[in-house]
Amino acid sequence: MKEAREPRPGPTITPNEQVSIVVIAFNDAAHVRDAVRSALAQGDAVREVIAVDDASTDGTGEALDALAHGDDRLRVIHRTENSGGCGTPRNDGLRAATGRFVMFLDSDDVLPPDAARSLLTAALHHDAPVVAGACVRRELPAGRDVPWQPGLYREAALHHPAEDSPQLVRDTLCVNKLYATAFLTAHGIAFPEGRYTYEDFVFTARVLAAAPQVATIPDPVYVWHVRRSAARQSISLARDDVTNWQARIDAHRASVQIFQDAGHKALAHAAETKFLDHDLRMYVRELHTRGSDYRTAWWRLTRDYLAGFDEAGLRAARAPARWLARVVLASPTPRDLERLTQLAARPGRLLPPYAEADGQAVWAPDLPQVGLDALGTKPMHRLPVTIDAEPAIGPRSTLRLRVHDMYGRLSAAGPVSIDIELRRRRDDRRGPVHTAALTPAPPTAGSETCWTAEVVLDLATLIERGSARSADPEPWDLMAEVRCEDGDGFRASLRAMGPGLRRRVLPSRRHGLLLAQPYATTGGALSLRVAAGLRSVWRIAARRFGR
Repeated sequence: MKEAREPRPGPTITPNEQVSIVVIAFNDAAHVRDAVRSALAQGDAVREVIAVDDASTDGTGEALDALAHGDDRLRVIHRTENSGGCGTPRNDGLRAATGRFVMFLDSDDVLPPDAARSLLTAALHHDAPVVAGACVRRELPAGRDVPWQPGLYREAALHHPAEDSPQLVRDTLCVNKLYATAFLTAHGIAFPEGRYTYEDFVFTARVLAAAPQVATIPDPVYVWHVRRSAARQSISLARDDVTNWQARIDAHRASVQIFQDAGHKALAHAAETKFLDHDLRMYVRELHTRGSDYRTAWWRLTRDYLAGFDEAGLRAARAPARWLARVVLASPTPRDLERLTQLAARPGRLLPPYAEADGQAVWAPDLPQVGLDALGTKPMHRLPVTIDAEPAIGPRSTLRLRVHDMYGRLSAAGPVSIDIELRRRRDDRRGPVHTAALTPAPPTAGSETCWTAEVVLDLATLIERGSARSADPEPWDLMAEVRCEDGDGFRASLRAMGPGLRRRVLPSRRHGLLLAQPYATTGGALSLRVAAGLRSVWRIAARRFGR
């Protein structure tokens, strides 16, 4: 794979009125004003904003018309029938666009300041028909920003041809990019029409298959709002019905076929790798939360699709993903859901038992064909080590820790100490670090080699470093760093264990009352919510009784 070229310095270009921004909306009156205003606020880089109302019934269309009366750059298209998806309204907007370039925006998201100018400047400077910029997923209401595919946007780069930069297929979003309208028209590139879920997978594949020069920039150009508590979930979050997984497979299959038909084998191969590393792991992490009917249907769909992957395709994925795929392929029915969930986490955790067949590490004694290749050669910091953490919240709050060996890899390094680091979730701010010595656990018949430790948690310090803006509990994530005698070490998340995963109210000299709740994330990692004061306790109690 060739490295992307660094952009060359060039003359400063002042873009002016060359971008059409297409905003699509359906029954989203609560958010569409913010989206459109963020588009209109992009300045003189924007020629027009085209808002397409997909036959809303909640006042979305009226809200758009009211905005249009105040700014003649806004044009509103009212569809008389709902399309059932995002592709058709985007195509409507694309056909109506008169700008040299076009961008897309969803009604529940926003564009950060100067997004259009940053993308347009790069497009003109490099004569690139496609420019992509950094996107963040903003968890609401907490406001925590999580970068989307950060590896692609650390620095500015040029990619041409796309075949030499297969990593581009990992960013399947259509909304953090600027497209030359003439390029899309010349290649007949549009979104799938009608009720087509994950239409951006197909659109992005069509764009890359046309082999454009693609410029990537590190500037923030899109804010993707994630509202997990919303009454109506976005397509990317509405994963509780197995038809969502079927739609994702269909869209992914179509994308791979587009690359293959265009003769881009490297891109097709990269898309399959992305499916294993990203899509498969994401859905496996949630599989244990689904009902038996969902699990059975999901397992069947996944086995049928993975059966078309060759060995080279499996080996190209990271070890946790290819191990997951092999377990699904080897078993006709769902099994080992807890172990699969933990392995699908980021970072992955491989739970015991650590079985062997003919001297090789395998998933289970009854699945000797599922080899855990690369365990013997992986560097220590990439091993999927399991660290169990059992919280005990009280006047003296502690964590009891157990570090599991894995086929002798840790024993050879000699673990000696463990640091437990807490990070505030909304901004990744580092909190206190607690250190303890690791002690070899007494061996028992049939048990795995492991080391134990206990650390004391200073909850009051978390309150002082937390937020004073709200009485709601502040989430903190916990990470461990293990140090070994040979100077090596590794970081790992903690597996939530034991009966102590419940809310506790504690007296505090400094704060009056402390509210603490250890809990397991969807992937099984241990996290902690804390808040202080009578007001916090009262609000939580009121919500509980209200339910």
